[in-house]
Amino acid sequence: MYIYQLKDWPNFIWDADLIEKILSDLRYEQGCLIGGMESIGFQLREEAILQTLTQEVVKSSEIEGELLDQTLVRSSVARQLGMEYAAVHKIDRNIDGVVEMMLDATQHFDEPLTKKRLIQWHSSLFPMGRKSFSKVQVGQWRTGPVEVISGHRGKEKIHFEGPQADQVTREMKVFINWVNKSKLDLVLKAAVGHLWFVTIHPFDDGNGRIARAIADMLLARSEKVSSRFYSLSAQIQAERKDYYSILEKTQKGNLDITDWLKWFLECLKRAIEHSKISLELILKKTKFWESLKDVKLNERQRKVITLLLDHFEGNLTSTKWAKINRCSQDTAYRDILDLMDKKILIRNSSSGRSTSYSLKIPL
Repeated sequence: MYIYQLKDWPNFIWDADLIEKILSDLRYEQGCLIGGMESIGFQLREEAILQTLTQEVVKSSEIEGELLDQTLVRSSVARQLGMEYAAVHKIDRNIDGVVEMMLDATQHFDEPLTKKRLIQWHSSLFPMGRKSFSKVQVGQWRTGPVEVISGHRGKEKIHFEGPQADQVTREMKVFINWVNKSKLDLVLKAAVGHLWFVTIHPFDDGNGRIARAIADMLLARSEKVSSRFYSLSAQIQAERKDYYSILEKTQKGNLDITDWLKWFLECLKRAIEHSKISLELILKKTKFWESLKDVKLNERQRKVITLLLDHFEGNLTSTKWAKINRCSQDTAYRDILDLMDKKILIRNSSSGRSTSYSLKIPL
């Protein structure tokens, strides 16, 4: 039996004293982060927002097994927010759609949640009405059963089955009314709302991402700012196994959701703590670019330096340079030699075909 089949559904209960203690600590961390971010310069704050929203979109999709190009996501976020970084990359309608949903949730956090808005978010996730080779019902609540399954064909394990399709309309009316009218603490509401939405599972696909968007919307309401300085989805992705485990345990338990609330709030606290580390990295990157403000660089060089500052995978070689910039090996080598002359790159100890390069002053 799942919790939505219980007589008192959806009257959730929890240990108020325990959760209030966790909430109190969390609110303090929230306040410190928001206050600290508001005290830094506009350019740094803009970079922090861009990085956080990019992470949120990439990691929320990654939780569902969908890998998005981070550079294209970053470009889409910047373009849609009107930032200077925008738009040297090709437009990917699928990525733009995911970004549109996230920005609507966080930039317009005070607008009521409605069926129309949720349908629009779902349509943004699947602009072509498909996921890979599978067709997705778009523009409506699901009309069939839905299951969360793992394992290979013939050895599948069912982790969760959603309510019957004919129950979804009624369930969603109750949920939407609660989101808009409940006076529950907004941080706590984000935790309850996430669980409640994924339990109803109103769509054919995309329920996890929309649940996390709803949580982000409610967290933005709690902070009264549209700027995002931490990524809950990035932290959930880092703890993905525990995330699915606590969801399954809660959905197969009773209406006492203390354990879920405790996990969610502590995960959120860890997301805020990790954002402080990201902020330090942003400060270092800004100082790095400041040191190069009088150095003449071409677009290829700027592109690769940016990638190196954003945790470049493996070693930089002239072959990788050529592939990244779609240029010849000769052009790649000239670019690299120029950066070595300018004391920006150094040659690593390896030689021959294994010759690789690093930033002279790593972050």
